[in-house]
Amino acid sequence: MTNLNVEDWQAILLTLKLAFASTLILLVIATPLAWWLSDAKHQTIKTAIQAIVALPLVLPPTVLGFYLLILLGPEGLIGQTLGQMGLPNMAFSFSGILLASVLYSLPFAVQPLQQAFEQLGRQPIEVAASLGAGPMDRFLTVILPMCKGGFIVAATLSFAHTLGEFGVILMLGGSIPGETKVLSIALPGFSRSSSDSELRGQTHGVHAERLCDVAGGRERADFDGHAVSQIGTAPGDLGGGSSMPETLSMK
Repeated sequence: MTNLNVEDWQAILLTLKLAFASTLILLVIATPLAWWLSDAKHQTIKTAIQAIVALPLVLPPTVLGFYLLILLGPEGLIGQTLGQMGLPNMAFSFSGILLASVLYSLPFAVQPLQQAFEQLGRQPIEVAASLGAGPMDRFLTVILPMCKGGFIVAATLSFAHTLGEFGVILMLGGSIPGETKVLSIALPGFSRSSSDSELRGQTHGVHAERLCDVAGGRERADFDGHAVSQIGTAPGDLGGGSSMPETLSMK
């Protein structure tokens, strides 16, 4: 954690902000859509809507991001319309990646809610209506408590899927610190910097070890040379006494 800089913390906070915002918007959009799909009478229209909702599951995220960039860019249909209305461009902005996250995670919110509503059926709703409960009352007292598991699954999947988005965010938002650079985009750079720091530390360790070896070799060489010079010195030179030939001549 001590290796995180200001830009890394900005990426973490931006990712959490994006995940919470997209999850909240997805629950608001997916709830009525899933309710309609669970009780749709026209199978053709229902199948077409289900296919459109499920498109992010089969489209590569970079392809989806490229299509959104064409539509939301300055020369795109939506981008030109926003420019004529005096609104800011959504490409390479937080609002743009928020829209991309909502579209990319839409099936992860709609499908769990649709299954929960289909399992609930219409009988509890009709009973509550016969007792005088209004639409909001029926939703808060009947649908929400009985389909609580579906809402939890939808919120969890939407939040987790937003945290791992990479291709669609990179294509539409780029990597602008504090604006569009989320954690999934910042992680590769952080991993490379950590690897470079570790490699530099290992290199410095190898250099220090080699310096120690060289210094130790020099000390051993000096010690061996000094010992050899002491062995080659004459006995008279070592103690300052009489030499061996003088001792023999006195005897």
